[in-house]
Amino acid sequence: MPGELDVNGSDDWRLTRRGALAASLLMGGALLLRRAARADGSPATRLPLIEKAIPASGEKLPVVGVGTNAFTARSPDDLAKRRAVLQALPELGGKVIDTAAIYGESEAVIGEAVQSFAIRARVFLATKVMARDSGSGEASIEESFRRLATPRIDLFQVHNLMDMDQMVPRLQALKRAGRVRYVGITTSQPQDHERMADAMAKYPLDFIQVDYSIGSRDAANRVLPLAQDRGLAVLINVPFGGRRGANAVFAQVRGRKLPDWAPEIDVTSWGQLFLKYVVSHPAVTCAIPGTTEVSHLRDNLAAAHGRLPDAALRKRIETLWDSFA
Repeated sequence: MPGELDVNGSDDWRLTRRGALAASLLMGGALLLRRAARADGSPATRLPLIEKAIPASGEKLPVVGVGTNAFTARSPDDLAKRRAVLQALPELGGKVIDTAAIYGESEAVIGEAVQSFAIRARVFLATKVMARDSGSGEASIEESFRRLATPRIDLFQVHNLMDMDQMVPRLQALKRAGRVRYVGITTSQPQDHERMADAMAKYPLDFIQVDYSIGSRDAANRVLPLAQDRGLAVLINVPFGGRRGANAVFAQVRGRKLPDWAPEIDVTSWGQLFLKYVVSHPAVTCAIPGTTEVSHLRDNLAAAHGRLPDAALRKRIETLWDSFA
């Protein structure tokens, strides 16, 4: 199963989120978008960008990026939309692009776009290897370098904890050789959290990638505290709960007005509220919602600006969410 599910890949989800976003803007008319626009039409913000440091190095990343498991284009229009997302990402303040060898043509789409838009220095490329033996793993790794069209990948991860005994040492060797900057492991399944916690204690890692959202908070029980203890950066791969989870999450708030305290954290949509809840966890470095539409990217990246909820407000968000059930 992919490390992150592209919640924008479902037509039902698009309608659901579009309705929730429109409703929140209409009923929350007093909440104004604090974004400006440059003369060339690219977005800017009057609010400060929120960044968090990678514990292993101190390098800072914006707290919202892009997941790309649905970046295989079925038509020229699809391809244009995906390229537009990648071009807009750094303009909106984002940096992290997460992909994987098994995401169809996603790596190739990203590699070509990053090269043609000349944005390699402005993005953080993360990919994954999933193989059952060292031979196929080695071939997959080299193919990722070729498809991403880069001699150096920022983060290489073992996908879904597959064959870590073989793959983590290989990725560490690439790190020592300077071809990989950081090494990590991933899962998108709550049932794998115990295995992930065991692996975090066993292997030399810089990152983990795990599922966590307002509707699925299991990772906060053990995995996220352990990441803090061990000084690991954390990517969140399904911050809206995944494909089915996103339908359920946004359906829960359809027609509901944003809480009156939303302006305290510079939130103007439910999607921003859900993302700010996720990235405000002290262990979380960056959330990577699957994104194939620039309109969704703009809304998501707005959550990477302004203020984050503190511990008390995080609890208030949980209480509000639980009251919807």
